[in-house]
Amino acid sequence: MAVKETTLGRFYEDFEVGDLYRHPLGRTIIDADNVWFTLLTMNTNPYHFDYTYAAKSEFGKPLVNSGLTVAIVLGQSVIDTSQQAFANLGWDKIRLPNPLFVGDTLYAESLILEKRESKSRPHAGIVKIKTRGLNQHGDEIVTWERTFYVYKRGADATKSPFPEAKTPLEAD
Repeated sequence: MAVKETTLGRFYEDFEVGDLYRHPLGRTIIDADNVWFTLLTMNTNPYHFDYTYAAKSEFGKPLVNSGLTVAIVLGQSVIDTSQQAFANLGWDKIRLPNPLFVGDTLYAESLILEKRESKSRPHAGIVKIKTRGLNQHGDEIVTWERTFYVYKRGADATKSPFPEAKTPLEAD
């Protein structure tokens, strides 16, 4: 029996400048997501949780907390970009050109802008990407550039922590 190794995400060697990753999972925002995140982060702006107050705004309804928007789009991008990363180095040019509302579905994509070998960490490289979140209509909701350290293939830290079983798994 052969054990098939699982790999999650990409290593430094897998990135090429100009590659575009359309991240596979969309995420529909529900009211509980928005209220929970707003309260968790102690954001007291009533535009996120007070429907009566928000009804008087130019949008006529609550806005999804922009911190939640950023967090979800970041999370959507991890599987393709930073699953094998070990440190964010910077976030730049964060923009929120359009609002997001409860009931909207977020999708994300990332473009590889730059990559270079690390001078101080031979087991890693540095990758810079541009990520954006789109709603179900294709409107750009959020965009940013992010730079992070990512492991090279075979780095010791990427070895699976899966324990060796005391007895083999066998068919009955």
